[in-house]
Amino acid sequence: RSEMDQNTNSLMVSDVRLSDAGRYSCESKPRPVVTISLHVFELKISSNGHFLPNDSPQLSIMQNSYNSPPDIRISLFNNRNNTETSEVLERVTNHKYILKLKQLQPKDSGTWRCRIHSDSPFIDQNIEFDLKVLGFQNPALERKYAIVESTVILSWHLNFKEIKWKEGFTGQLNWKQKENTTSFVLFNFTVTAQGKLNVAINRSQFISEEPKMGDTSGVLEVKLNKVPFRHAGQYQMQLEYNRRYVQSKTELLMMKVLANPVGPLARGTKMTLTCQVSSLLLPNAHLCWERVNGTQMDFVKSKEHEAQVEVNVTSAGLWKCYLVEDNIRKISLNYTVEEAPVWITHVVIGASIGATVLVLGIACLCIITGMNWHRRRQRAKRMALARQHLLENRTCQCKQ
Repeated sequence: RSEMDQNTNSLMVSDVRLSDAGRYSCESKPRPVVTISLHVFELKISSNGHFLPNDSPQLSIMQNSYNSPPDIRISLFNNRNNTETSEVLERVTNHKYILKLKQLQPKDSGTWRCRIHSDSPFIDQNIEFDLKVLGFQNPALERKYAIVESTVILSWHLNFKEIKWKEGFTGQLNWKQKENTTSFVLFNFTVTAQGKLNVAINRSQFISEEPKMGDTSGVLEVKLNKVPFRHAGQYQMQLEYNRRYVQSKTELLMMKVLANPVGPLARGTKMTLTCQVSSLLLPNAHLCWERVNGTQMDFVKSKEHEAQVEVNVTSAGLWKCYLVEDNIRKISLNYTVEEAPVWITHVVIGASIGATVLVLGIACLCIITGMNWHRRRQRAKRMALARQHLLENRTCQCKQ
Protein backbone atom coordinates (compact mmCIF):
# COMPACT_ATOMS: atom_id res chain seq x y z
CA ARG A 1 0.00 0.00 0.00
CA SER A 2 3.03 2.29 -0.01
CA GLU A 3 5.20 3.60 -2.79
CA MET A 4 8.43 5.61 -2.67
CA ASP A 5 9.09 8.44 -5.11
CA GLN A 6 12.87 8.56 -5.50
CA ASN A 7 12.85 11.93 -7.21
CA THR A 8 11.10 13.77 -4.42
CA ASN A 9 11.83 11.36 -1.59
CA SER A 10 8.09 11.15 -0.96
CA LEU A 11 6.30 8.17 0.52
CA MET A 12 2.82 7.53 -0.92
CA VAL A 13 0.55 5.51 1.39
CA SER A 14 -2.81 4.46 -0.11
CA ASP A 15 -5.91 3.19 1.68
CA VAL A 16 -4.72 4.66 4.96
CA ARG A 17 -5.84 2.78 8.06
CA LEU A 18 -5.81 3.53 11.79
CA SER A 19 -2.92 1.15 12.20
CA ASP A 20 -0.81 3.31 9.86
CA ALA A 21 -0.62 6.05 12.49
CA GLY A 22 2.81 6.65 14.01
CA ARG A 23 6.20 8.26 13.31
CA TYR A 24 7.81 8.00 9.90
CA SER A 25 11.52 8.82 9.51
CA CYS A 26 13.26 9.57 6.25
CA GLU A 27 17.04 9.15 6.13
CA SER A 28 18.87 10.38 3.04
CA LYS A 29 22.61 11.00 3.39
CA PRO A 30 24.15 13.45 3.66
CA ARG A 31 20.86 15.12 4.67
CA PRO A 32 19.68 14.94 8.27
CA VAL A 33 16.94 12.51 9.27
CA VAL A 34 13.43 13.89 8.84
CA THR A 35 10.71 12.57 11.14
CA ILE A 36 7.00 13.00 10.50
CA SER A 37 4.16 12.03 12.82
CA LEU A 38 1.04 10.65 11.08
CA HIS A 39 -2.25 11.20 12.91
CA VAL A 40 -5.11 9.13 11.43
CA PHE A 41 -8.86 9.72 11.83
CA GLU A 42 -11.53 7.26 10.77
CA LEU A 43 -15.20 8.17 10.37
CA LYS A 44 -17.96 5.60 10.03
CA ILE A 45 -21.69 6.14 9.54
CA SER A 46 -24.33 3.59 10.53
CA SER A 47 -26.37 1.73 7.85
CA ASN A 48 -23.68 2.60 5.32
CA GLY A 49 -25.19 6.06 5.06
CA HIS A 50 -28.62 4.84 3.81
CA PHE A 51 -31.65 5.83 5.90
CA LEU A 52 -35.39 6.31 5.93
CA PRO A 53 -37.19 9.39 7.29
CA ASN A 54 -37.09 9.80 11.09
CA ASP A 55 -34.01 7.58 11.40
CA SER A 56 -31.29 8.90 13.74
CA PRO A 57 -27.84 7.96 12.39
CA GLN A 58 -24.88 7.20 14.58
CA LEU A 59 -21.51 8.66 13.67
CA SER A 60 -18.36 6.94 14.89
CA ILE A 61 -15.06 8.89 14.95
CA MET A 62 -11.84 7.14 15.91
CA GLN A 63 -8.27 8.47 16.02
CA ASN A 64 -4.80 7.02 16.40
CA SER A 65 -1.41 8.70 16.72
CA TYR A 66 2.12 8.06 17.90
CA ASN A 67 1.51 9.93 21.14
CA SER A 68 -1.59 9.82 23.27
CA PRO A 69 -4.60 11.03 21.23
CA PRO A 70 -5.53 14.60 22.11
CA ASP A 71 -8.92 15.78 23.29
CA ILE A 72 -10.72 16.96 20.17
CA ARG A 73 -13.75 19.13 19.47
CA ILE A 74 -16.19 17.92 16.85
CA SER A 75 -18.53 20.12 14.81
CA LEU A 76 -21.07 18.90 12.26
CA PHE A 77 -22.35 20.78 9.21
CA ASN A 78 -25.29 19.55 7.15
CA ASN A 79 -25.76 19.53 3.38
CA ARG A 80 -26.74 23.22 3.53
CA ASN A 81 -23.56 24.05 5.48
CA ASN A 82 -25.55 24.82 8.62
CA THR A 83 -24.31 23.71 12.03
CA GLU A 84 -26.02 20.61 13.41
CA THR A 85 -26.22 19.60 17.05
CA SER A 86 -25.47 16.03 18.08
CA GLU A 87 -25.56 13.91 21.19
CA VAL A 88 -22.43 12.14 22.44
CA LEU A 89 -23.44 8.56 23.16
CA GLU A 90 -20.02 7.17 23.98
CA ARG A 91 -16.46 8.39 24.49
CA VAL A 92 -13.54 6.04 25.02
CA THR A 93 -10.57 8.01 26.43
CA ASN A 94 -10.19 10.24 23.40
CA HIS A 95 -9.74 7.25 21.09
CA LYS A 96 -13.36 6.85 20.01
CA TYR A 97 -16.41 9.11 19.89
CA ILE A 98 -19.93 7.95 19.01
CA LEU A 99 -22.38 10.69 18.13
CA LYS A 100 -26.13 10.49 17.56
CA LEU A 101 -27.56 12.80 14.93
CA LYS A 102 -31.06 14.25 14.72
CA GLN A 103 -33.95 12.47 13.01
CA LEU A 104 -33.41 12.82 9.29
CA GLN A 105 -35.77 13.86 6.50
CA PRO A 106 -35.36 13.48 2.72
CA LYS A 107 -34.26 17.13 2.47
CA ASP A 108 -31.20 16.21 4.59
CA SER A 109 -29.79 14.00 1.82
CA GLY A 110 -26.40 15.14 0.55
CA THR A 111 -22.81 15.68 1.64
CA TRP A 112 -22.23 16.52 5.28
CA ARG A 113 -18.99 17.71 6.89
CA CYS A 114 -17.36 16.76 10.16
CA ARG A 115 -14.81 19.28 11.45
CA ILE A 116 -12.23 18.02 13.96
CA HIS A 117 -10.29 20.63 15.93
CA SER A 118 -7.54 20.50 18.56
CA ASP A 119 -5.31 23.21 20.02
CA SER A 120 -2.44 20.98 21.12
CA PRO A 121 -1.30 19.59 18.86
CA PHE A 122 -2.97 21.89 16.41
CA ILE A 123 -5.49 19.98 14.29
CA ASP A 124 -8.10 21.43 11.96
CA GLN A 125 -9.37 18.61 9.79
CA ASN A 126 -12.56 18.33 7.70
CA ILE A 127 -14.01 14.93 6.80
CA GLU A 128 -16.91 14.75 4.36
CA PHE A 129 -19.50 11.98 4.33
CA ASP A 130 -22.74 11.31 2.44
CA LEU A 131 -26.20 10.79 3.91
CA LYS A 132 -28.98 9.37 1.73
CA VAL A 133 -32.56 9.51 3.04
CA LEU A 134 -35.01 7.53 0.90
CA GLY A 135 -38.47 9.04 0.76
CA PHE A 136 -41.07 10.99 -1.19
CA GLN A 137 -41.13 14.47 -2.60
CA ASN A 138 -44.93 14.28 -2.06
CA PRO A 139 -46.43 15.41 1.24
CA ALA A 140 -47.31 12.66 3.70
CA LEU A 141 -51.01 13.12 2.89
CA GLU A 142 -52.63 14.78 -0.10
CA ARG A 143 -56.11 14.77 -1.65
CA LYS A 144 -56.98 14.19 -5.26
CA TYR A 145 -60.38 14.95 -6.78
CA ALA A 146 -62.04 13.12 -9.67
CA ILE A 147 -65.41 12.64 -11.37
CA VAL A 148 -66.91 9.15 -11.34
CA GLU A 149 -65.98 6.95 -14.32
CA SER A 150 -63.06 9.24 -15.24
CA THR A 151 -59.41 8.25 -15.70
CA VAL A 152 -57.22 9.06 -12.70
CA ILE A 153 -53.41 9.12 -12.55
CA LEU A 154 -51.89 8.81 -9.09
CA SER A 155 -48.20 9.67 -8.82
CA TRP A 156 -45.53 9.45 -6.16
CA HIS A 157 -42.18 11.17 -6.60
CA LEU A 158 -39.50 8.91 -5.13
CA ASN A 159 -36.20 10.69 -4.49
CA PHE A 160 -33.85 7.72 -4.93
CA LYS A 161 -32.50 8.98 -8.26
CA GLU A 162 -31.84 12.53 -7.05
CA ILE A 163 -29.86 11.30 -4.04
CA LYS A 164 -28.07 8.56 -6.04
CA TRP A 165 -29.38 5.78 -3.80
CA LYS A 166 -27.23 2.70 -4.42
CA GLU A 167 -29.24 0.03 -2.60
CA GLY A 168 -32.24 -2.02 -3.70
CA PHE A 169 -35.59 -1.57 -1.96
CA THR A 170 -39.17 -2.85 -2.17
CA GLY A 171 -42.62 -1.34 -1.90
CA GLN A 172 -46.34 -1.81 -2.35
CA LEU A 173 -49.53 0.15 -2.99
CA ASN A 174 -52.40 -0.43 -0.56
CA TRP A 175 -56.03 0.70 -0.82
CA LYS A 176 -58.81 0.94 1.70
CA GLN A 177 -62.20 2.56 1.34
CA LYS A 178 -62.26 4.26 4.74
CA GLU A 179 -59.89 4.92 7.61
CA ASN A 180 -60.91 1.99 9.83
CA THR A 181 -61.59 -0.60 7.11
CA THR A 182 -59.47 -3.47 5.82
CA SER A 183 -56.72 -2.55 3.37
CA PHE A 184 -55.90 -4.47 0.19
CA VAL A 185 -52.56 -4.76 -1.60
CA LEU A 186 -53.01 -3.60 -5.20
CA PHE A 187 -49.45 -4.37 -6.33
CA ASN A 188 -45.95 -5.08 -5.05
CA PHE A 189 -42.75 -3.80 -6.62
CA THR A 190 -38.99 -3.90 -6.28
CA VAL A 191 -36.38 -1.38 -7.37
CA THR A 192 -32.92 -2.80 -7.97
CA ALA A 193 -29.67 -1.10 -7.05
CA GLN A 194 -29.46 -0.08 -10.71
CA GLY A 195 -32.88 1.63 -10.51
CA LYS A 196 -34.89 -0.94 -12.49
CA LEU A 197 -38.58 -1.29 -11.55
CA ASN A 198 -40.28 -4.71 -11.34
CA VAL A 199 -44.03 -4.85 -10.63
CA ALA A 200 -46.42 -7.67 -9.63
CA ILE A 201 -50.11 -6.65 -9.84
CA ASN A 202 -52.45 -8.30 -7.33
CA ARG A 203 -55.83 -6.73 -8.19
CA SER A 204 -56.38 -6.11 -11.89
CA GLN A 205 -59.92 -4.77 -11.30
CA PHE A 206 -58.24 -1.66 -9.91
CA ILE A 207 -55.15 -1.49 -12.10
CA SER A 208 -55.31 -2.63 -15.71
CA GLU A 209 -51.99 -1.10 -16.80
CA GLU A 210 -48.60 -1.75 -15.24
CA PRO A 211 -47.31 1.23 -13.23
CA LYS A 212 -44.48 3.16 -14.86
CA MET A 213 -41.50 5.10 -13.57
CA GLY A 214 -39.64 7.89 -15.33
CA ASP A 215 -36.09 7.12 -16.42
CA THR A 216 -34.65 10.17 -14.73
CA SER A 217 -37.40 11.65 -12.57
CA GLY A 218 -38.14 8.75 -10.22
CA VAL A 219 -41.88 9.50 -10.47
CA LEU A 220 -43.98 6.34 -10.11
CA GLU A 221 -47.30 6.71 -11.95
CA VAL A 222 -50.37 4.53 -11.42
CA LYS A 223 -53.17 4.84 -14.00
CA LEU A 224 -56.74 3.99 -12.96
CA ASN A 225 -59.19 3.72 -15.87
CA LYS A 226 -62.90 4.59 -15.54
CA VAL A 227 -62.79 4.63 -11.76
CA PRO A 228 -66.15 3.63 -10.21
CA PHE A 229 -67.50 5.45 -7.18
CA ARG A 230 -66.78 2.49 -4.89
CA HIS A 231 -63.03 2.66 -5.65
CA ALA A 232 -62.67 6.04 -3.98
CA GLY A 233 -60.68 6.00 -0.75
CA GLN A 234 -57.10 5.99 0.50
CA TYR A 235 -54.23 4.88 -1.73
CA GLN A 236 -51.10 4.39 0.37
CA MET A 237 -47.66 3.94 -1.17
CA GLN A 238 -45.21 2.18 1.13
CA LEU A 239 -41.45 1.78 0.72
CA GLU A 240 -39.43 -0.76 2.68
CA TYR A 241 -35.68 -0.85 3.28
CA ASN A 242 -33.86 -2.90 5.86
CA ARG A 243 -37.17 -3.85 7.57
CA ARG A 244 -38.17 -0.20 8.01
CA TYR A 245 -40.99 1.63 6.26
CA VAL A 246 -41.91 5.03 4.90
CA GLN A 247 -45.40 5.87 3.63
CA SER A 248 -47.17 8.49 1.55
CA LYS A 249 -50.96 8.56 1.27
CA THR A 250 -53.25 9.97 -1.43
CA GLU A 251 -56.96 10.27 -0.66
CA LEU A 252 -59.06 9.98 -3.81
CA LEU A 253 -62.35 11.85 -3.43
CA MET A 254 -64.92 11.23 -6.15
CA MET A 255 -68.07 13.11 -7.18
CA LYS A 256 -71.22 11.86 -8.90
CA VAL A 257 -74.71 13.17 -9.74
CA LEU A 258 -77.98 11.23 -9.60
CA ALA A 259 -81.30 12.31 -11.13
CA ASN A 260 -84.75 11.16 -9.99
CA PRO A 261 -86.55 10.48 -12.23
CA VAL A 262 -83.97 9.80 -14.93
CA GLY A 263 -84.57 11.22 -18.40
CA PRO A 264 -86.06 14.35 -19.98
CA LEU A 265 -88.16 16.61 -17.79
CA ALA A 266 -91.79 16.91 -18.90
CA ARG A 267 -93.56 20.24 -18.48
CA GLY A 268 -95.31 20.53 -15.15
CA THR A 269 -93.26 17.79 -13.48
CA LYS A 270 -90.33 17.89 -11.02
CA MET A 271 -86.87 16.29 -10.97
CA THR A 272 -84.53 15.89 -7.97
CA LEU A 273 -80.77 16.19 -8.61
CA THR A 274 -78.45 14.74 -5.94
CA CYS A 275 -74.75 15.62 -5.93
CA GLN A 276 -72.67 13.28 -3.78
CA VAL A 277 -69.00 12.89 -2.83
CA SER A 278 -67.34 9.72 -1.58
CA SER A 279 -66.33 10.85 1.92
CA LEU A 280 -67.42 13.25 4.64
CA LEU A 281 -66.45 16.84 4.07
CA LEU A 282 -63.89 18.76 6.07
CA PRO A 283 -65.15 21.50 8.42
CA ASN A 284 -64.05 24.15 5.92
CA ALA A 285 -65.77 22.50 2.92
CA HIS A 286 -69.25 22.39 1.41
CA LEU A 287 -71.10 21.29 -1.73
CA CYS A 288 -73.11 23.67 -3.89
CA TRP A 289 -75.70 23.38 -6.63
CA GLU A 290 -76.18 26.35 -8.90
CA ARG A 291 -77.96 26.92 -12.18
CA VAL A 292 -75.68 28.22 -14.91
CA ASN A 293 -76.85 31.73 -15.90
CA GLY A 294 -79.50 31.45 -13.22
CA THR A 295 -80.59 33.74 -10.40
CA GLN A 296 -79.69 33.84 -6.73
CA MET A 297 -82.71 31.67 -6.08
CA ASP A 298 -81.16 28.91 -8.21
CA PHE A 299 -78.51 28.09 -5.58
CA VAL A 300 -78.41 25.37 -2.90
CA LYS A 301 -75.63 24.76 -0.36
CA SER A 302 -75.04 21.61 1.69
CA LYS A 303 -75.22 21.54 5.45
CA GLU A 304 -72.06 21.23 7.54
CA HIS A 305 -70.21 17.91 7.16
CA GLU A 306 -72.86 16.52 4.77
CA ALA A 307 -71.51 14.57 1.81
CA GLN A 308 -74.41 15.34 -0.53
CA VAL A 309 -76.76 18.14 -1.57
CA GLU A 310 -80.11 18.02 -3.38
CA VAL A 311 -81.96 20.47 -5.59
CA ASN A 312 -85.49 20.27 -7.04
CA VAL A 313 -85.69 21.22 -10.71
CA THR A 314 -88.91 22.19 -12.50
CA SER A 315 -87.52 23.43 -15.82
CA ALA A 316 -84.81 22.46 -18.29
CA GLY A 317 -81.33 23.97 -18.07
CA LEU A 318 -77.66 23.44 -17.13
CA TRP A 319 -76.82 22.83 -13.47
CA LYS A 320 -73.36 22.78 -11.90
CA CYS A 321 -72.34 21.03 -8.69
CA TYR A 322 -69.01 21.98 -7.16
CA LEU A 323 -66.98 21.32 -4.03
CA VAL A 324 -65.47 24.27 -2.16
CA GLU A 325 -62.63 23.96 0.39
CA ASP A 326 -61.18 27.09 2.00
CA ASN A 327 -63.12 29.17 -0.53
CA ILE A 328 -61.37 27.37 -3.41
CA ARG A 329 -63.29 25.28 -5.92
CA LYS A 330 -61.68 21.85 -6.02
CA ILE A 331 -63.93 19.98 -8.46
CA SER A 332 -67.16 20.55 -10.38
CA LEU A 333 -69.60 18.47 -12.40
CA ASN A 334 -72.21 19.73 -14.88
CA TYR A 335 -75.60 18.11 -15.40
CA THR A 336 -77.96 19.12 -18.21
CA VAL A 337 -81.69 18.79 -17.56
CA GLU A 338 -83.34 18.32 -20.94
CA GLU A 339 -86.92 19.27 -21.72
CA ALA A 340 -89.13 16.43 -22.91
CA PRO A 341 -90.61 16.71 -26.46
CA VAL A 342 -94.15 18.12 -26.78
CA TRP A 343 -95.69 14.76 -27.56
CA ILE A 344 -94.23 13.31 -24.37
CA THR A 345 -95.69 16.24 -22.46
CA HIS A 346 -99.07 15.59 -24.06
CA VAL A 347 -98.77 11.91 -23.24
CA VAL A 348 -97.94 12.76 -19.65
CA ILE A 349 -100.84 15.23 -19.44
CA GLY A 350 -103.19 12.74 -21.12
CA ALA A 351 -102.02 10.00 -18.82
CA SER A 352 -102.58 12.28 -15.83
CA ILE A 353 -106.09 13.19 -17.03
CA GLY A 354 -106.83 9.57 -17.88
CA ALA A 355 -105.61 8.45 -14.50
CA THR A 356 -107.77 11.10 -12.83
CA VAL A 357 -110.85 10.05 -14.83
CA LEU A 358 -110.12 6.42 -14.08
CA VAL A 359 -109.84 7.13 -10.38
CA LEU A 360 -113.10 9.12 -10.44
CA GLY A 361 -114.82 6.33 -12.40
CA ILE A 362 -113.64 3.72 -9.96
CA ALA A 363 -114.77 5.92 -7.08
CA CYS A 364 -118.23 6.40 -8.64
CA LEU A 365 -118.53 2.70 -9.33
CA CYS A 366 -117.61 1.93 -5.76
CA ILE A 367 -120.20 4.46 -4.50
CA ILE A 368 -122.97 3.07 -6.74
CA THR A 369 -122.08 -0.50 -5.82
CA GLY A 370 -122.11 0.42 -2.17
CA MET A 371 -125.48 2.14 -2.42
CA ASN A 372 -127.03 -0.86 -4.23
CA TRP A 373 -125.58 -3.20 -1.65
CA HIS A 374 -127.01 -0.98 1.10
CA ARG A 375 -130.52 -0.97 -0.53
CA ARG A 376 -130.52 -4.74 -0.89
CA ARG A 377 -129.52 -5.10 2.71
CA GLN A 378 -132.33 -2.76 3.87
CA ARG A 379 -134.90 -4.64 1.72
CA ALA A 380 -133.76 -7.96 3.20
CA LYS A 381 -134.14 -6.55 6.70
CA ARG A 382 -137.73 -5.36 5.98
CA MET A 383 -138.74 -8.74 4.55
CA ALA A 384 -137.32 -10.51 7.59
CA LEU A 385 -139.30 -8.24 9.92
CA ALA A 386 -142.51 -8.84 7.92
CA ARG A 387 -142.14 -12.61 8.16
CA GLN A 388 -141.51 -12.40 11.86
CA HIS A 389 -144.61 -10.20 12.30
CA LEU A 390 -146.82 -12.69 10.43
CA LEU A 391 -145.57 -15.57 12.53
CA GLU A 392 -146.25 -13.74 15.76
CA ASN A 393 -149.88 -12.75 14.76
CA ARG A 394 -150.99 -16.08 13.26
CA THR A 395 -154.07 -17.60 15.10
CA CYS A 396 -155.35 -21.12 15.36
CA GLN A 397 -159.06 -22.07 14.59
CA CYS A 398 -160.53 -24.66 17.00
CA LYS A 399 -163.13 -27.35 15.97
CA GLN A 400 -166.65 -26.92 17.34
